[in-house]
Amino acid sequence: MTKNNSSVEGPDGLVCTARLPLSSATLNWLADLIRGHLKEIGSRWRALPAGKIATIVLAVLRCDQRPGDLAGGNGVHRTTVTRWVREVAGLLAARAPRLDRALKKITRTGGGIVLLDGSVIRTRRRTGKENRRNYSGKNKCHGLLVIALTDDRGRLLWISAARPGRTSEITACRHDKLTRKLREAGLGAIADLGFVGLDDSGPDADPAVITGYKAARNRPLTRGQKLSNTALAAVRAPVEHGFAHLKNWRVLGKVRTNPAWATTLVRALLVLTNREVAR
Repeated sequence: MTKNNSSVEGPDGLVCTARLPLSSATLNWLADLIRGHLKEIGSRWRALPAGKIATIVLAVLRCDQRPGDLAGGNGVHRTTVTRWVREVAGLLAARAPRLDRALKKITRTGGGIVLLDGSVIRTRRRTGKENRRNYSGKNKCHGLLVIALTDDRGRLLWISAARPGRTSEITACRHDKLTRKLREAGLGAIADLGFVGLDDSGPDADPAVITGYKAARNRPLTRGQKLSNTALAAVRAPVEHGFAHLKNWRVLGKVRTNPAWATTLVRALLVLTNREVAR
């Protein structure tokens, strides 16, 4: 009896088309960025034109498409798609604003406050002792912590480096010297209860980070403190919209690549998010 082990879909597989929920302005801008980079490094040939490379990269970032699937549909190798994604992410991350420049920009435009929050980006659970530090006891998952600043309308201004999930939000802010830089820029930040204790200035100094009140077992909140927490929650609501726009990029649903690349990834997505929101 002769066995037929050929695949049902044929040697080339099936190719389908899908809608990419992004604007053509973002695609054209990214394609021009890639063309400028290729001209700068003197690369005279690529397997696909810059516009097609931009489409593939955006499909990976926006829809979390597997590089192997996109490679088969475009006649290139999987490692080529992975290399394109990392190359373009590096170009975008280089355009992400630095903390001091982002704060100075808010000051120049007449802003007085920024919104501060943190979020854990889930990662694939790996074996070994090195991955234990990525476990977040607060969120009960493996992930990486990022801190973000937005303006009062929820537009992302800055994103910190990705740190292990077990890192507390206060520790991450102190590592970036956030309180000192806010005072130097003459700004204040509004944050949730996870940042209580971050601003350790004296009682006579103006607070750089404004948070609500925490209740204790033997010290319930007064009516005035509850009203203050409600008012602060309404003011800081736009920062949640900023993170929601960022997490529309489905590649952040669960980072499957090397966690060391996550900082470049989130900063690249910050640039793309601002392009999409501002259009």
